[in-house]
Amino acid sequence: MTRQFETIIYAEDGPIGTITLNRPDNGNMFNETMCHEIRDCINDIRRETRTRVIVITGAGDRFFCIGGEKTGMAETHLYPGVLPVLDMYEAIDHLQKPVIAAVNGFAVGGGNVLQVLCDITIAKESAVFRQVGPMMGSFDAGYGTWYLEDLVGKKKAKEIWFCNPKISAKEAQEMGLINKVVPDDQLAAATREMALEISNRGAFALASIKAAFGARHGGVGGLSRVTHDLLLSLNLDTEEAKELSQSFKEKRSPDASKFGR
Repeated sequence: MTRQFETIIYAEDGPIGTITLNRPDNGNMFNETMCHEIRDCINDIRRETRTRVIVITGAGDRFFCIGGEKTGMAETHLYPGVLPVLDMYEAIDHLQKPVIAAVNGFAVGGGNVLQVLCDITIAKESAVFRQVGPMMGSFDAGYGTWYLEDLVGKKKAKEIWFCNPKISAKEAQEMGLINKVVPDDQLAAATREMALEISNRGAFALASIKAAFGARHGGVGGLSRVTHDLLLSLNLDTEEAKELSQSFKEKRSPDASKFGR
């Protein structure tokens, strides 16, 4: 991929693609441009087979991401004034490849929701996790609640949202919020090691597993990710599908002996 971005950096290392949130002077906060660039980058990734695993991390050594900002957006409650975080979240959630969050610092507000959305999270020991929305009159009553409940349970998820505690990496791992904690200077190496391990698994199997998890909350869209994106592609390769397609073109009755093959 050769596309240049304004707010993120994308790089490939063998089967690993890494998206780095690149606004370190602003806490790697996502703005309108970053939301669109992450969405567009992931849509590009979806259309290639070079990479098998995607990593999302933050630039610098202090911030993963501390949420979003609407600077420069239209002053309206309609779509032009709404930070398009859902476009970014949905792209990650729907991507057929596993996504690892490498949390290199503070993951706060929408930044914590971002790591929750990723399939796996590895954090350095000094990382801090927090939801601060209600302290600022804000909230994420969607991905930030449903997916958080899946990870830590309803009672703990409500405590995180109602009381807004600072959560250390160790505490986050103990409650199931993240997968793994490593020394600060080992984050990149540990992330690469896990990404390479996952990349050796069957790509179609991983895509199917991720789609199955996504179907639980995805409704008809989630089910379609399994049936259309995955099962349909297999079905069209069967002898049955090929015979039916050919017989339709030739205006003849299909050979039923090829059905179920």
